[in-house]
Amino acid sequence: MGLLDDKVTIITGAGRGIGAAAARLFAREGALLVLAARTGAEVEALAAELRAGGTPAVAVAADLTTADGAERTVAAALSAFGRLDAAFDNAGSGPVPAPLAERSEDDWDEVHALNLRGSWLCLRAQLRVMAAGGRGGSVVLNSGVGALVGGFGDGVQQAAKHGLAGLVKAATADYAGHGIRVNAVAPGVVRTPATEGFFAAGPEFEETVARSTPLGRPARDTEIAEAAAWLLSDRASYVAGVTLPVDGGITATWRLS
Repeated sequence: MGLLDDKVTIITGAGRGIGAAAARLFAREGALLVLAARTGAEVEALAAELRAGGTPAVAVAADLTTADGAERTVAAALSAFGRLDAAFDNAGSGPVPAPLAERSEDDWDEVHALNLRGSWLCLRAQLRVMAAGGRGGSVVLNSGVGALVGGFGDGVQQAAKHGLAGLVKAATADYAGHGIRVNAVAPGVVRTPATEGFFAAGPEFEETVARSTPLGRPARDTEIAEAAAWLLSDRASYVAGVTLPVDGGITATWRLS
C-alpha cells in the first residue's frame, strides 16, 4: 500500500518545482489528485502525464489569492471524486532578499497575497468541506525555515511564513476535534526552477548555502514532497499543529555566513 492510497488530495502550486514533484510522488503513493495553479497549461500537462500512468488527476487553473480560486479548487475535488481527504497548500513565491526597510507597501501586499492570504483562503475552503464531510482529513502548508528563525532571507516573506505557523496552530485548535490534522513543512533552501537563477549567477550562492546548512547542500524538491506526503498520511496520525523543519539542519545550528 502507498502512503496516500485512495486519498483525494489537492496540491496547489502544482505546475512546477515542489508542487510538481509532490504530484508525481503522491501519484506513486496512490493518491487521487486535484492539481491547481495559475499556470493552467502546466497543470493540465502534468495531470495528463499522471493520467497516462494510471493516476486519476484533474487540473484547475485558479488564482489562489482569491476566495473564488480556492473554492473552485475544492469544488473540482468534490465534482471529480465526491470528497476531499487531504491537501498540500504549496503555492507561494519569494522575492529577491533585501533589507526590511527597503521594502515597499506593494512588496508587502504582493508577498502576503499568495504566501499568507492565499494559503488561508485555501485552508478555509478545505476545512469547511472536510468538517462537513465528517471523515476527517489532513492539510499540510508549505511554509519555510523563516517561520522558525530570525534573519533568514527577506523579512517581508518571513513575516508571512510566521503567519502560516500561526494558522497551523489555530486550525489545529479549531478542527482537531473533527479529526482534521493541520501541519506545515518548513524548507530551507530548495533547488527548484524558482531558485535556479540564484545558483546560475555564480558559485557564491551555492557556497553560502553549503556553509550555512549542516548537511552541506540545498534540498531537492522531492525531499520536501516526501515530508509532506508523510504528514498527510495516516502514518502521521498523531501529528498535529506542527511546523516541521525540512532544512538540512539549519534550525539546529543556525550558522548563516
